[in-house]
Amino acid sequence: MKLRPVLLLTGTLGSVPEVLVAYISSVVPAQLLPSDMLLDPGKPEFRSTHLKVISALRMHKLATIHGSSLARYLGAIEPSAQETVARKLRDLLKL
Repeated sequence: MKLRPVLLLTGTLGSVPEVLVAYISSVVPAQLLPSDMLLDPGKPEFRSTHLKVISALRMHKLATIHGSSLARYLGAIEPSAQETVARKLRDLLKL
């Protein structure tokens, strides 16, 4: 199984520790969806992600994965980007 970057949306939950994640892809679509967010590590607000290339955070691609599937911590997104993630998730899920 190939390692893939994800954004953790929750901490571990339940007796079988799972986390909710959103996928990050280095294959940026030509047309971003409203639920997508471009992560450009060259910009100061995304430098702390430690991604190597511009990537798309695909918030419509959510999954729960077992906590043991998390290989390592790569980085974080800044608070301003966290607010954008929260807004996009609310819009996507109509909350």
